Amino acid sequence: MTGNRLENELRHEKPVEKPLIADVITLFPETFAAVTQSGITRRALEEERWQIHYWNPRDFATDNHRSVDDRPYGGGPGMVMLAEPLAAAVTAARARQQEAGCKQSRVVYLSTQGRLLTHQRVMH
Repeated sequence: MTGNRLENELRHEKPVEKPLIADVITLFPETFAAVTQSGITRRALEEERWQIHYWNPRDFATDNHRSVDDRPYGGGPGMVMLAEPLAAAVTAARARQQEAGCKQSRVVYLSTQGRLLTHQRVMH
C-alpha cells in the first residue's frame, strides 16, 4: 500500500466507539441465532460494535433438577418463573456490565402485564 493511500484511509477511519453490551437472560439462547448469525446485526457483531452474553437462570437454580418455574400460588393454569434464579441471573449480568465499564445499565423485563405497546403510543 502506498503512503498516500494509507494516510488517506487512516484519515477516513471512524473513531473507535465503545460497543453496546447486551446481557440477555433467557432459558433459550438459541432463539437469538437470527440476530447474531445474519444481516446487519451479524456484521456489527463481527466488527465488535456490540457484544452479547447469555445468562441462563437454570445455572442459578439451587435444586437438583435446576428448576426455574413452579405452579402459581393458589392454583390456576400455567407456570410462573421462580424469583430466586431470575434475581441471581440479573445480579450476575449487572456485575458483568459493571466489570465491563458500564456506568449505568438497564433491565428490560418482558412481561404480558402492563400497557400494550402500539404504534400510536410510540408516536406520542
